[in-house]
Amino acid sequence: MKTTTFILILFLHLTAVAQNQFDTTACPRTDLTSGPLHARFYLPDARTGYYRSTRFDWSGVIARLDYHGHTLFGQWNSKYDPTLNDAIMGPVESFAPVGFDQAQPGGPFLQPGVGVLTRPDTARYSPFRYYPIQNPGYWNISKVPGSIAFRQDLNAAGYSYVYIKTFTLDPDQPRMTIAHTLKNTGAQPIESDVFNHNFFVFDTLTVGPGRTLHLPWTPTATPADKNSFDSLAALRGDSIVILQPFAPRRSFYTLLRGYGDSAADYDLRLEDSRAGIGVRIRGDHPLIKLAYWASLHTACPEPFIHIKAAPGETITWKLTYDFYTLPAK
Repeated sequence: MKTTTFILILFLHLTAVAQNQFDTTACPRTDLTSGPLHARFYLPDARTGYYRSTRFDWSGVIARLDYHGHTLFGQWNSKYDPTLNDAIMGPVESFAPVGFDQAQPGGPFLQPGVGVLTRPDTARYSPFRYYPIQNPGYWNISKVPGSIAFRQDLNAAGYSYVYIKTFTLDPDQPRMTIAHTLKNTGAQPIESDVFNHNFFVFDTLTVGPGRTLHLPWTPTATPADKNSFDSLAALRGDSIVILQPFAPRRSFYTLLRGYGDSAADYDLRLEDSRAGIGVRIRGDHPLIKLAYWASLHTACPEPFIHIKAAPGETITWKLTYDFYTLPAK
């Protein structure tokens, strides 16, 4: 009887530990309100942060953004583990790794916005894989009315930098800006492609007809899986429309062409006529690539730009998000 009781107590204890391990209420967070927008951010933390994987920049994870009675962003993935590559929300960014191909197994490489990671073996880099973190740097978060800044100081052999990402909510209009500053304080250049995954969730709607991506130029599409794309989406002039409701485990991924070498072509509008809401996304650097990925709960325009900072150089880039309502159908 005592043995049975002990096993039951041990089972309950282990269950509680497992539940607490994924209890997101323990993750540090903060709220920001200005004008018509309200945002909830999860804060970067190597021990208790909501996101502790190695694919995406740890700063700027937005759990929800409220505007005009609507909620944008939010958890889109039914799976959650802090070290899962895509267990993340919001307009999150990912850098191509720096120095991975030159690193020997066991050696370091740089993942900006995360830190110095370890290359464990000779396999090619995969963004879907977790890499051991050697040095996550030091994060400092500062907040003033209408604005929150995430600063990461990384000091390591070879690669060092000061990276600041600042979110500002406009007090007079439904606009959010994301301003980036990267100062290379190390001995090696930092050169990378960086993209924003834009995990948009509109209210509680699944992806279906009424979700449309508009572009300021006429796109052509190169689907990774043409059959999936053709059955789920279609090109209509300057837009990509969703043709049918998504079922679980259905998705498409496509590369869009047609943009030029001007930053004016980094101008996207994602709308959902069912929710009556849209967002315009603009960047101040030219596009080098534009992907579009959609699954059951999220449709994600993924714009890529290229950055390069020589030792001692400081570079900047900025994204602007304008939210708006659509006429009632």
